[in-house]
Amino acid sequence: MSNVKEMTPFSEVYKRFKVLYYKDVFKRLKSSKIPLSTEELYCLEIIEALEEPTINEFAGFVGISSPNATYKINSLIQKGYVEKIQSSTDKREYMLKITDKYYKDLSVSEKYFDIVEEKLKTAFTEDEYKEFNRLFKKISEEVLPVKGS
Repeated sequence: MSNVKEMTPFSEVYKRFKVLYYKDVFKRLKSSKIPLSTEELYCLEIIEALEEPTINEFAGFVGISSPNATYKINSLIQKGYVEKIQSSTDKREYMLKITDKYYKDLSVSEKYFDIVEEKLKTAFTEDEYKEFNRLFKKISEEVLPVKGS
């Protein structure tokens, strides 16, 4: 008897998307002279997804200590991919902002998503594509919200 759980269509799509995305990430990092590790790249993507979090929000989201998060963030600041913006309401607090350098040099996920998006447009009818996007918007907002996680 096998211990392998039968994959649902959703888990199969997620697994394939994830593996193909990682393949694309490694290919892009290998072919460029970007001085980032994959962990740093994922930190950048998390900061982008959290939409200008504080260091504490970032640390809490990824489950690391604030000093560890500060160390990672400072490295990304030195490399020019993140900047700290002082809060206008609490001068002791700083928001993390992705720089234009990230969007120019990297934005790996956006490039990969563009490829997948084009494949979806050719694989689905216009109505199917609209329904697909409606369902995924609902999943994003109601099932998998990033804020408050």
